[in-house]
Amino acid sequence: MIIYTHQKSKKRKPNAKQRELSRSWEEMLKKYETKKVVKVTNNVKPYSTPKPYVRETPKYPSLNSGLGACTKPVHGKVYTGDKMKGIGTLHKSNAVPIFTDEEAIDQANMRR
Repeated sequence: MIIYTHQKSKKRKPNAKQRELSRSWEEMLKKYETKKVVKVTNNVKPYSTPKPYVRETPKYPSLNSGLGACTKPVHGKVYTGDKMKGIGTLHKSNAVPIFTDEEAIDQANMRR
């Protein structure tokens, strides 16, 4: 048996006792009419947060030498020797230098 607990119950109509209570309540409200409240406005400004304190630090401009870059340019690093035979990939993108044929065979036989 399936029981649905998320269903809304039907809106029920008021019975005779409830209708009598609501009618007497409305009569009492008419008998004791309430006065309307008049809003009094004061010249009160809304609260605003104060501006946080910020320390003033002087700005010292750098020297403009007019030459452009002040450091020497970095050129690509190039291996100029003859001992290294190549570059092998050991794991993912880890480049490893290979100096002998035996190292190349070992890396080729390694399990991936």
